[in-house]
Amino acid sequence: MIQKKCNVLIVAATFYKSIIDELIKGAGQVLNDSDVSFNLIEVPGAFELPAVVSMALAVEKSENKKIYDGYITLGCVIRGETTHYDYVCGETARALQELSTKHQLALGFGLLTVENVDQAKERAFVDRKNKGGEAAEACIKMIQVRNDLGVQSSD
Repeated sequence: MIQKKCNVLIVAATFYKSIIDELIKGAGQVLNDSDVSFNLIEVPGAFELPAVVSMALAVEKSENKKIYDGYITLGCVIRGETTHYDYVCGETARALQELSTKHQLALGFGLLTVENVDQAKERAFVDRKNKGGEAAEACIKMIQVRNDLGVQSSD
């Protein structure tokens, strides 16, 4: 269990709004049940997720204060007829991983990469696989690990 009150930023890509609403719902339930406060920023698509995390880190640096203990990124990319899917999925994941390791972030990665809407619903809906909730659980666990190790986020 987290010892102090934590605040998490959820960044959600709303391209598939009904899917994302379920991911947000699942993440919110886990955070509320864990007494973790959160803010939500919505962006147009998955490719914008890392930029917002980076912007939040820049604000913290400019204000010289910690605002967020962790981050949850939620989105959905459904394979289409072109290679666009591969670039969006791969580059978004790569950029988030780079931010996470460079800055020692507690990051819950909730980007669904699926073949069709049915797969997305199966993974997103809270009464099914609840991947939004899983991303929130991962974020909370990583906050705990970072705290247990005594690591401070860096720039």
